[in-house]
Amino acid sequence: MVSQMFYCEQSSMNDFSVNDSNSNVSIPTIDLTGIHDDLVLRDEAVRKVENACEKWGFFQVINHGISAHVLDEMIKGTCRFHQQDVMVRKEYYTRDPNKKVVYVSNYSLYHDPAANWRDSLGFSMAPNPPKSEEFPEVCRDIVIEYSEKVMVFASTLLELLSEALGLNRFHLKEMGCAEGLIVLCHYYPPCPEPELTMGNTNHTDNDFITILLQDHIGGLQVLHDDQWIDVTPINGALVVNIGDLLQVNNRLDLRS
Repeated sequence: MVSQMFYCEQSSMNDFSVNDSNSNVSIPTIDLTGIHDDLVLRDEAVRKVENACEKWGFFQVINHGISAHVLDEMIKGTCRFHQQDVMVRKEYYTRDPNKKVVYVSNYSLYHDPAANWRDSLGFSMAPNPPKSEEFPEVCRDIVIEYSEKVMVFASTLLELLSEALGLNRFHLKEMGCAEGLIVLCHYYPPCPEPELTMGNTNHTDNDFITILLQDHIGGLQVLHDDQWIDVTPINGALVVNIGDLLQVNNRLDLRS
């Protein structure tokens, strides 16, 4: 049985039902093939990034430079941790925000009306990563490798975003937007009564950008034009979410 703390009254969360999704519409997909060598391809990618940011705030990226092997291993490493015995995982449980490795369920447990059916393993990877011995051994190597490669991809993405804003390509990086990285590994266990709760309630991300790796199961939805849109997993793709900080900076006019 699901504890009452997980009960989620969908009607009280927003005016739109997650069941009213439109599977015939999809968020944009942007191919980064050749953008470092061909100015025409780069300009095309910049235009697509600009359009996706203005109209969606979400897009998927393919041919981003991170191999499918690394992405698959990152998903497997996350599963290895979360599928360990609870007493093993408990060693990493903490609500201390100063810890660089955190295992927790529901960061905002004492603020939200209902708890989400989700556990999370988090790593503060940049600017100062955890010491080697602080990582769970079952996923240490892949978290470090994945983080390094995501930082490279994020650097490219920030260049494209800068150009889409009509700025020097290094503008956002020079502002320090590429200096921080938090890796969150969410896990959604099987639920005996899924109609009573949700793995993740509707929200916006309060960061600059989120780079999301989905598994093949999916479940992510985006609210677009008052309708929930399924973000269908694409093998080898990464989902980019424009966060609150980037939107605020854009409103304040980064050109000044």
